[in-house]
Amino acid sequence: MLTYLRMARVRNWWSNSRAVVPIWVISAILFYSLLQLALRNSSSDKPISNQEQRSRLYDKMSRDLDEHGAAFLKHGETSQSLSLSDLFTIKDGSVTPNLKAAIPPVRANVLYLSPQYSIPISKAVRSIFLPHFDKMIWFQNSTMYHFSMFHASHHITPVPATEEEIEAEANAVKAVAEGLCPLKFYSPQLNKSYPNSMASASWIHFLQVVSGMDPITIRAKLRPVLPRAPEKQLYDAAILHTSFARLLGQPNASLEEADKTSELQFFHDLVTQLNNQIHGFQATVTELWYVEELDVLALALDGRMKVHKFQLGCSKT
Repeated sequence: MLTYLRMARVRNWWSNSRAVVPIWVISAILFYSLLQLALRNSSSDKPISNQEQRSRLYDKMSRDLDEHGAAFLKHGETSQSLSLSDLFTIKDGSVTPNLKAAIPPVRANVLYLSPQYSIPISKAVRSIFLPHFDKMIWFQNSTMYHFSMFHASHHITPVPATEEEIEAEANAVKAVAEGLCPLKFYSPQLNKSYPNSMASASWIHFLQVVSGMDPITIRAKLRPVLPRAPEKQLYDAAILHTSFARLLGQPNASLEEADKTSELQFFHDLVTQLNNQIHGFQATVTELWYVEELDVLALALDGRMKVHKFQLGCSKT
């Protein structure tokens, strides 16, 4: 009788164990799955550096050429949605800007690149582009290379200002400049000089920061001292770029009859030539300008402007 009871208990234990084991297995699998999901989420939520944010932005923009082709040759617009035919006149083989008053004037804050650095770049750009676009290109003035940071007023959202308000804005920008250290940057070996393919005629070059305050931080410091500025700015906060030239039409050997592959290859070859000449190039910016552009795109078209120049003071206070 005792033996029988013992055997009955063993059978009950085995029966209960068989019912419990699947529950434990399922629970373990569920726990492991939730743990992996949490780890993936915590990894994806990890903040990225300003450099990485900028690199991702540049990669996305540089892919425009492959994804959309040379759309800038067809749209005839600048990156600010202004018609190229309104901005330029091409006559007898020469390009002349059509300067028009900006009402109200655009008020732009830009980092200025001195001729010490800009002239060598300009010479490289001309040597590569001029043989292909001798009558259909506008080169950026080499003494006006700049990096747009923040607009107190732009053409999309005009913010009129009195002389007193402009003076107050300039003084506020000066105070910011005094707290900024000179910005040293370089031209990445792989990343990149490209036509802004979607709706722009600008051939732009992207840059990375070596030392000094990051452009994201500079823009963040300018916003509170310019409280009336448009909420929506013209450029991504991470970007650091300058325009070399504006393409106004087809190259000398027209690509209209060429297929998309040869068209893309033509521009990729230009990209390669330019990058080979200027990759690794380093420069230091020491001035922040507050510019009143009295003409539309005055900085790009050699128009009328009032420039307030401020040295980056690197002050700790």
